[in-house]
Amino acid sequence: MSNYIAKASKLPSNQFDHFYKGGNRIGKLRNGPGGPMRPEEWIASTTTRFGETVNGLSKLENGQLLRDVIASDPNNWLGEKHIAKFGASTEILVKLLDPDQRLPVHYHPNVSFAKENLHMNHGKTEAWIILDAPVGAKVGIGFKEKMNKADVAAMVANHDSAGLLKSLVFKEVKAGDAIFVPAGVVHAIESGIFVLELQEPTDLSILLEWDGFAVDGDKDGHLNLGFDTALDALRLTPLSMDELKVIITKFDIGGQRSGAIFNSVANPFFRADYLTADHAKIESGFGIFLALSGEGSMIFDNDQPLEIKQGDAVVIPYSAGGFTLSDCSGVLSRPPAV
Repeated sequence: MSNYIAKASKLPSNQFDHFYKGGNRIGKLRNGPGGPMRPEEWIASTTTRFGETVNGLSKLENGQLLRDVIASDPNNWLGEKHIAKFGASTEILVKLLDPDQRLPVHYHPNVSFAKENLHMNHGKTEAWIILDAPVGAKVGIGFKEKMNKADVAAMVANHDSAGLLKSLVFKEVKAGDAIFVPAGVVHAIESGIFVLELQEPTDLSILLEWDGFAVDGDKDGHLNLGFDTALDALRLTPLSMDELKVIITKFDIGGQRSGAIFNSVANPFFRADYLTADHAKIESGFGIFLALSGEGSMIFDNDQPLEIKQGDAVVIPYSAGGFTLSDCSGVLSRPPAV
């Protein structure tokens, strides 16, 4: 592998086909191909699609895989403290989602289930940052009332999409909302909601329905575990009012107020900050910045300034040092603090 000096770099678009339909907003924002079956972009991804070896991995502008570049120089990319705590894993996967149809009702396993059943070091706790949404659009999160495994299994076996949707709590969302989604909690996203998603670095999803989607859930909906085992990863109890207060937050999208997007419940998994030009310097550390508005620059302690504009996605190594922004705003996604 040729040597690649760790430096802040803009990332080319990284989209590929999925089982649900996408709109044109990722292509428009990121100058990527977009297209009707490309509803996702995986940004600064060192994670592959479930069961695959390369698909999903991000490339740098020179064509090298970010995963390989980080593996060849983890100290500069991640920092010694991060490596001491997490090893050479970036600990994070960032995506853009632009569904042009409702996402199916599904959920993700937590780390203990993933270790026991899949021999993986991460589950898939995730969070959604709402960038845009049609008026009245909703997300489903959690069951309305306590369920039992047999009843859920029957709805899955009977392809009872109506029953599954009826069982969910739906919340209206708009731009500037953010929702932390614990692993195990059932969820769905309605069509037209443009999301920046942070998650643990896996591709572990269990489908409870799939009619109308380009996937065979009987074959591919249960992580090759069978639904009897896969359903053990599902949280059957509703989210409490106290939990809902903590996991749903708002931030000043399009405004001038910088700050953390999620409450501390997210901190063991990932961090996200809305940054504007008035934000204090961000400390050294691996990060992924998506510019949402403006045209300006990132000024680093130990790296060349980087000119950025709306739609640029930048991967930031630890060795670049702290940085400030000028004349633009966006979201900085980071692994847990060390």
